[in-house]
Amino acid sequence: MTRVLVLCTHNSARSQMAEGWIRQQAARAGLSLEVWSAGTEATRVKPDAIAAMGEVGIDLSGHTSKVLTDVPDPWGFDVVITVCDAANEACPVYPARTQRLHVSFPDPSGHDLDRWREVRDAIGRMGEALVTALAAGVAPTEADLVAAANAPADADA
Repeated sequence: MTRVLVLCTHNSARSQMAEGWIRQQAARAGLSLEVWSAGTEATRVKPDAIAAMGEVGIDLSGHTSKVLTDVPDPWGFDVVITVCDAANEACPVYPARTQRLHVSFPDPSGHDLDRWREVRDAIGRMGEALVTALAAGVAPTEADLVAAANAPADADA
């Protein structure tokens, strides 16, 4: 089974949304993935992240903010994706077999729900590109994930 880890600073919003999206998209594609998220420091999952994801049928209400050492076998991931610049810089060194990717998303904290939706949808497009590549047996590229995240919102339709 392929293991995917999404890292962000507080594991309170972007990484939690990515975990939810990737898990749902993998299940829909019939792809066996183990998906986790963590942060460089733990806080709490933000209510706006829970609300925005709930709008697309993904329930984050049971999620908790975690640090890397809270996840099982933290050094045994096949793909590690950082979703904020601070986590990218603080990300530990992984074994050679780990594919490390970075796709930076803006922090929606302090903004209205529309901004949360924009970030949520961009993360969803990135997750879909990741799952599509993995389902095809292809290693996802950082460039492809960034391009998917930055695709126009109407590309979702």
